[in-house]
Amino acid sequence: MSPPAILQDPVSPTVPSKKLNLPHSSAVPVGGQTKTETIEAMAGDWQSFTFRPIRESQVSRAMTRRYFSDLDKYAESDVVIIGAGSCGLSAAYCLAKARPDLKIAIIEASVSPGGGAWLGGQLFSAMVMRKPADAFLREIGVEYEEDGDDSNYVVVKHAALFTSTLLSKVLQFPNVKLFNATAVEDLITRPREDGTIQIAGVVTNWTLSCMDPNTINAPVIISTTGHDGPFGAFSVKRLVSMQAIKCLGGMRGLDMNTAEDAIVKGTREIVPGLIVGGMELSEVDGANRMGPTFGAMALSGVKAAEEVVRVFEQRQKECAAFY
Repeated sequence: MSPPAILQDPVSPTVPSKKLNLPHSSAVPVGGQTKTETIEAMAGDWQSFTFRPIRESQVSRAMTRRYFSDLDKYAESDVVIIGAGSCGLSAAYCLAKARPDLKIAIIEASVSPGGGAWLGGQLFSAMVMRKPADAFLREIGVEYEEDGDDSNYVVVKHAALFTSTLLSKVLQFPNVKLFNATAVEDLITRPREDGTIQIAGVVTNWTLSCMDPNTINAPVIISTTGHDGPFGAFSVKRLVSMQAIKCLGGMRGLDMNTAEDAIVKGTREIVPGLIVGGMELSEVDGANRMGPTFGAMALSGVKAAEEVVRVFEQRQKECAAFY
């Protein structure tokens, strides 16, 4: 049986309305019944406006109950994605769409997901994507500009438009949970009969915490932690220290034409259970730096999702055999 398609035919980009279209009414639960609330009804009458009464403990319990329920649910996940940058989020979008049966946890060390894709290069706001990565923009409905039909690239007016749109779509999937302000500080491993190791989950902690960690088991991990840095290239550096791979190739100098092709083509399962994509891969393979162009990040995420579909059932069976 062939694996399900990660992306269907791209949809045309949506054209945002110039008028703020608010719903005329919405049903809001009130003590088991509903009451119609509208923004229009509130407007112009703020002197008499008041929120519904609440006890502070209700807010605390609502947050705590939901979060610990998610921790319990995702302690056994199908896929963990390390890093919610442009590559990790693209992988999450494609995988959640193609395989709604899989339980996907995203672990992001920063408070704000998105990695470096909130701005373009050197803090400039526009995002450049080389073709044919514009297909991914059409898929998620992000508008772009191009310099004629023969242009080799497109420009999104603000990188935050791409990032916020993609993040919003990912978080709307019912089979995805994002744990931000949470770092992966180690990998869970299992010995294989051939003397190698299999990755079987992640060790997590609050970012910069010195407390004992927590864990999430999963038969497949996608690591997209970026190039070497304080939190970058974490998974592949850990593979070296545990002697799962001999050494890192180290990222080479900037060459856009070479780099973007290499990252997309090289996105793969490095050791059983660990798929690496994005700029973290450059540290493994000695690929070139690509600079302020983001097409390879999106398409590396697409390929990472395809890799999960390809290996998931086998890795799931292997992990089950350890227990």
